[in-house]
Amino acid sequence: MAVPINFITEELDRMKREGLYGNIRTIESPQGPIVKITGKEYINLCSNNYLGFCNHPELVQRVKEAVDVYGVGPGAVRTIAGTMSIHIEFEKKIAQFKGCEAAILLQSGFCANLAVLPTLAPNAEDIIFSDSLNHASIIDSCRLSKAKVVRYEHSDMDSLKAKAEEYAGATGRKMLVTDGVFSMDGDVAKLPEIVDICEKHGIIVVVDDAHGEGVLGKGGRGIADHFGLHGRVDVEVGTLSKAFGVMGGIVAGKAELVDFIRQKARPNLFSSALTVPDVAANLAAVDILLRNDNLVKKLWENGHYIKAELSKYGFNTAHSETPITPVIIGEANDAKQFGVKLFENGVFATPIVFPTVPKGTARIRVMVSAAHTKEHIDNGVAVFAKVGREMGIIK
Repeated sequence: MAVPINFITEELDRMKREGLYGNIRTIESPQGPIVKITGKEYINLCSNNYLGFCNHPELVQRVKEAVDVYGVGPGAVRTIAGTMSIHIEFEKKIAQFKGCEAAILLQSGFCANLAVLPTLAPNAEDIIFSDSLNHASIIDSCRLSKAKVVRYEHSDMDSLKAKAEEYAGATGRKMLVTDGVFSMDGDVAKLPEIVDICEKHGIIVVVDDAHGEGVLGKGGRGIADHFGLHGRVDVEVGTLSKAFGVMGGIVAGKAELVDFIRQKARPNLFSSALTVPDVAANLAAVDILLRNDNLVKKLWENGHYIKAELSKYGFNTAHSETPITPVIIGEANDAKQFGVKLFENGVFATPIVFPTVPKGTARIRVMVSAAHTKEHIDNGVAVFAKVGREMGIIK
C-alpha cells in the first residue's frame, strides 16, 4: 500500500485492538425471526424488520405483479423521466396513511434527511436546533447545510428552551430536528413539549420518524399520530427500510412543503428514483397497515414480553419506551465477546459499540418483530442468560 494511505492499515489495526472492528455476518436466507448464516439457522434478534414484512408473502406477490407491468428500474431521476405512476400511487397512499396533505418518495431515509435539512436551512444565518443523540443521517445533513447547528442536551427541554431563547433574535430561518424514536435506547422524543417550545419561538419542527412508523400511533402511523399532533409537526421524515421491510424514504407534510422539496432537494434532482420492486413492496405494506393493526399489536406484545424476561435475569435494559431493547454490557470488547458467545449458541444479535453509542455503554440491541413466536423469544432469552452467567454479567 502506498505510503500516503498507510493510515488506513493503522486505523484498522487500532479498531481491532480496541474491539471497535465489526465482523459483518452474511445472511443466506430471507430476513426473518430465523435466519441462515454459514449454513446454520440462528434466532435473529437484531434486525429492524419490526412487522415481519421483509419476506411477507403479500409484499413478494405484489413485487412480482408490478415487475410484469413496469419492469425493474425507473431509468432516470424523478424530474427528467423517472417518475412512474406507481411512484405517484405510493405517495398518495403514504400521505393518507400519515394523515398529511402530501408526501414525496425518496431513495432512503438517509436521502430524505439530506433532502430536507440543506434545502430548508441553506444559509449561514439560519439556525438548526438538533438533539445531541440524533441519528448520523441528521448529523451529516446538518453538516451539508450552511446553517449554524445548535445542539441541545438529549430530550432535555430546559436545555432546548435555553437555546431557543439564546437565539430568539436570529434573523434567518430557525428549524428544530429530532429523531422520533432514538434507535439505540428506544426512548421517544418529548414531541408535545418540543412543539410548544418551537411554536412559541417560530421554529420549524422536523421529526425523523424512522423507528416510529409502523410502531407508534394508530396502526403504526407514527409519532405525530401517537401524540395527536397532526398539523403541528411541519415536516415528517421517514424511512421504509425498518417497519415497512423494504427500502426508501419519505418526506410528508403540507402540499406546498412537498412541492418545494420536489423542486429544490438535491436527492430528488440528482439521484434516480426508487426502483419498481421497492415501490410495489412498500405499497403492499401500507395496504396491510391500512387494513388492520394486528401486526403492530403483536410487535408490542413481543417487545413487552422480551423486556420482562430479560429483566427477570437481571440484565440492564435501560429505559426503552418501544420494542427496541438495549442490553447494556459496558466495554466494547466485552460486548463483542458477548455477541460471539451468543452466536456460538445459536442467537444472532450484533454488538453495538462506539462511535454508534458512547464509550462505556456498548450493548447488544435486541430487536424483536411481529413474526417472532413466544418459543423464539424464550429460546433466545435462555441463551442470553447462559452467556450472561458465563461472563459474569448477571448472577
